[in-house]
Amino acid sequence: MDIYQRIDGSAWSHIYVVGDLHGCYQLLLSKLDDVGFDTGQDLLISVGDLIDRGPQSVECLELINQKWFRAVRGNHEQMAIDSLRDDGNITNWVYNGGGWYFRLEHNQALLVNALLVNAAQLPYVIEVNAGGSVTVIAHADYPSDVYAFEQTIDLNQVLWNRKRISNAMNKIGGPITGADLFIFGHTPTNKPETFWNQYYIDTGAFFSKKLTLIQLQ
Repeated sequence: MDIYQRIDGSAWSHIYVVGDLHGCYQLLLSKLDDVGFDTGQDLLISVGDLIDRGPQSVECLELINQKWFRAVRGNHEQMAIDSLRDDGNITNWVYNGGGWYFRLEHNQALLVNALLVNAAQLPYVIEVNAGGSVTVIAHADYPSDVYAFEQTIDLNQVLWNRKRISNAMNKIGGPITGADLFIFGHTPTNKPETFWNQYYIDTGAFFSKKLTLIQLQ
């Protein structure tokens, strides 16, 4: 498992980034249809949290096997991976929307188990080089004020940290150096929020039915 992944934007015609899906597969398909997404030439990158809460977690998780799709790891994927270990905290996952897994039929559960093995290989950070700009995508935060590819970072903070955005809402903080733009999910907001060079795009798809899809290239 690589913590960082680098994507060369010149390999794709269009690149889009989508907020937390949380099982809202049909909502995603509608958004992709609206922009004329071409699975043969375009790339979709997720900020993580593909699963839980919404009705189609299996379909959203299956996206990680598509050639036109990339994702960083979200805290909900991590909860699922951790819960299914022998010493896992299943109660915590169920409390946070993971109950769907325990209602699956046997064959579907086997499929999800295999998909979660793949999810355990998802990177924590994706760097996209496109149009002369460097964009960094992570689930909750990039826990440093200076970005560098493959530098050591606190992975738990990448999945869970809300301190940067809460500070930013109180006008405390500043840009992260080392890249042009940082895109995060994890913290639901009524609309996409920009603070310095940080863009937060989790607009609460399951609760609000608003899914944010942005075009990088």
